[in-house]
Amino acid sequence: MAAPSTASLYAWAWRNVHKLPDAPVRGIAHLVGDLVWLKRGGGVVQLERNLARLRPDLDQRELRRVSRAGMRSYMRYFAEAFQLPGWSTEQIDARVRGVGWESARAAVDGGSSTVLALGHSGNWDLAGAWASRTVAPVLTVAEKLPDGLYEEFVSFRNTLGIEIVPLDGPSTFRTLLRAAKARPQIVPLLADRDLTSRGILTTIAGNEARVAAGPAALALTLNSQVYPVSVYYERLRGEQRRRAGTPWGLVVHFLPPIASRDEAGVKREVAAVTQDWVSSLFASYADHPQDWHMLQKVFLADLDPARLAAQQPSSSPEAG
Repeated sequence: MAAPSTASLYAWAWRNVHKLPDAPVRGIAHLVGDLVWLKRGGGVVQLERNLARLRPDLDQRELRRVSRAGMRSYMRYFAEAFQLPGWSTEQIDARVRGVGWESARAAVDGGSSTVLALGHSGNWDLAGAWASRTVAPVLTVAEKLPDGLYEEFVSFRNTLGIEIVPLDGPSTFRTLLRAAKARPQIVPLLADRDLTSRGILTTIAGNEARVAAGPAALALTLNSQVYPVSVYYERLRGEQRRRAGTPWGLVVHFLPPIASRDEAGVKREVAAVTQDWVSSLFASYADHPQDWHMLQKVFLADLDPARLAAQQPSSSPEAG
């Protein structure tokens, strides 16, 4: 008998996990996070390397503590993604605390799509579900996945009110641009990792890293600002915890927007806009390092020489 595919397992989880009580699901997620952390596979080791560069002030003991909390946070994200189909709008509203989002909504209400720069932090699915109801319709990009998993991924996010454009080479930017021009909406892009190998060279806490050009390039084309958005967990208490049905809440923090034009009205360079949102977003990540779920290589110092040699500086507009 053939083993079930990853796609079928994900589909089963999305259909069934939300039927289970929150406490045991959360407990299992944290246990899995602890076990993965104790095993110290390549992902955990890379997470600690990334955290050490983001927070060079941490000693080894503190770094291990943060990475363990990080794996719990990451597994909590997966558990919550599977629980989301069963949550009411009241539960979502009780779980999420939005900060600074009003001006982004005002821009959309004024008839303009607005670009958001996010990273792999907190629970971006829950953030999207909340934003699609509270801020504006959501349009974003996702990497194509194998074994039918992409279709399940898209179907799930569509139920949350999130429209997905597949990451498909140079055509991605054109498709995204057409959709953003078709109606006013927010366009959050996960951009803290370059999937194209043609990203923008930036500096994060004194370390060189390439990130996706998408947020800056799209904002410049739309004449929009870029809002860095930091997503991280917080503990809930009292009445809010009761309404949410869980002790964990989510903060969706819209940081001050980055202008795509200078004071004279001249378009800025993609690289300059990118560095500005990166500096803002990663300053917030430094305050909440346990919720940055980056288990892959990001910093140039960690890339193998062959891949590093293949990367060329670019202001390519492809979204990441």
